[in-house]
Amino acid sequence: MMRSKKTLIHVAVDINQTANQFKSSIVLVMDNKVVDAKSMLGLSNSVLTSHFFRLEIYGEDAEEAKKAMRDVFLSNGLPVEISDK
Repeated sequence: MMRSKKTLIHVAVDINQTANQFKSSIVLVMDNKVVDAKSMLGLSNSVLTSHFFRLEIYGEDAEEAKKAMRDVFLSNGLPVEISDK
């Protein structure tokens, strides 16, 4: 499925705003790259170029963050796996 770049930037903003609601560390792993989900610059590049995403979430509100991040990825049609490491 092909998306316009404008749409992908909006997706990156949506992910970024969701991640920034939590104190937990939220790291996006894709294509051998690691990006802080709270970094708009890193996110915008990765959302434009990756097709699958894995999240690693650690911290005091990790369980709430995992649910919210899963929801934001799925609502934007992006496949995501959340690591339970």
